Amino acid sequence: MTLVEEMAEFVSYTSYKTLSSKAVLQLKIRVLDAIGCAIGALSAGPVVRIRALEEGFGGSPLCTLIGDGKTSPDRAALYNGALIRYLDFNDSFLAKGETCHPSDNVAPVLAASEYSGASGKDFLTALAVAYQVQCRMSEVAPVRAKGFDHSTQGAYAVAAGASRALSLSPTRTANAIAIAGAGLNALRVTRTGRLSNWKGLAYPFVSFGALTAVFMAAKGITGPLEVFEGNKGFMDSIAGKFEIDWKRENLEAVTRTIVKKYNAEVHSQSAIECILALQAESGFKAEDVESIDLRIFDVAYNIIGGGEEGNKKLVETKEQADHSLPYILSAALLDGEVTPRQYLSRRIIRGDVQSLLRKVNVRPDEQLSSMFPNAMPCVVTVRLKDGNSLERSADDYEGFFTRPMSWDRAVEKFHGLTSSRVPEDLRMKIEGAVRRLDQIGIKELTSLLGRVGKKKRADQRHHATLV
Repeated sequence: MTLVEEMAEFVSYTSYKTLSSKAVLQLKIRVLDAIGCAIGALSAGPVVRIRALEEGFGGSPLCTLIGDGKTSPDRAALYNGALIRYLDFNDSFLAKGETCHPSDNVAPVLAASEYSGASGKDFLTALAVAYQVQCRMSEVAPVRAKGFDHSTQGAYAVAAGASRALSLSPTRTANAIAIAGAGLNALRVTRTGRLSNWKGLAYPFVSFGALTAVFMAAKGITGPLEVFEGNKGFMDSIAGKFEIDWKRENLEAVTRTIVKKYNAEVHSQSAIECILALQAESGFKAEDVESIDLRIFDVAYNIIGGGEEGNKKLVETKEQADHSLPYILSAALLDGEVTPRQYLSRRIIRGDVQSLLRKVNVRPDEQLSSMFPNAMPCVVTVRLKDGNSLERSADDYEGFFTRPMSWDRAVEKFHGLTSSRVPEDLRMKIEGAVRRLDQIGIKELTSLLGRVGKKKRADQRHHATLV
């Protein structure tokens, strides 16, 4: 058997019964978190433009769009995936050479599950498969240093999870994964330099393509089964040799993923919690600050601190702001929070935050770097204009796998993101459906998600008709 055929055997024969109760709870938290992020992004400009594009092209009404309407499975994966990803508030997985956002897989697996009429248990199993494939490949086959984006491994994860949701045979699953893996290799320039809208759309686009690959394989289209080990395959061209014994894999990778407490790039989470705690303890105000020195692990420095992926003190857009430690820490001190409100254009360009971010200096620390990814260590030193100096350190934050976010805290985050857009009774029904996912069919959840923006969109259409 080729490596992709071994992976396909694992995908096809996994069972809900093998999931631990801890994994089931964490999967439900990730689903609720992803839905909250999606609803919170319904009015975001890039997502609105994608919705307009989809409506212009049309699509068979087979799968639900979050916020009203239906379309084809691949287009639902693209749109719902863009919603989930846009705020950059969904979960993450940390490996030494790679960071990914496994809940990016929620949208394509949800679309495939709704299409097939899957049970909630089948959906959770398929989602756990996608998590396992993406997280394990991120650990043993990182691609960032080679110039490729983490959504490259996502192609394999989406194809695996969607194939499981559709109950494809091992042969067709192998072909689906092979087609997606051979055809969807994304460049890391997506997240370097002056960031664009594509930062939040790269994975949804991969989901769109990978889900198409799955449906092609379901119809009998074949793919290169030596996609991993073959001549000029994934190992030869990108990742180098690696090993995963799929016969020995489980579905527990989700328990090692982490949920964001703050709306910012994941490697900033412990630093935000640390500097806010220091401010709360000492009572200083942002205007009292002379300088801020942050020592942090090298991955955070390189991605969001001004290291190899570009200048982080030039901040003009949402995409640049949520990937800039200087901006994130400055906004946290000034506003006492880091939420979607901190990424409104009028907030980003204000003089107070633009001035303060230039006082933030980020440095990599070799000792702290050695602790990652089992910890997210940092040391924050704030020097005040009166000459005093304050310091605090942290190794993790609420939401890290050493301090997992509870269901109640996840519910609080969900309502915080959705309360201005969704009536309380519908919010409670969505929350309840996710909590009971192992007892319901997936269409019970998607029918609720389709009601989120129905009245608003009907009003918009009525207004357009009158005009």
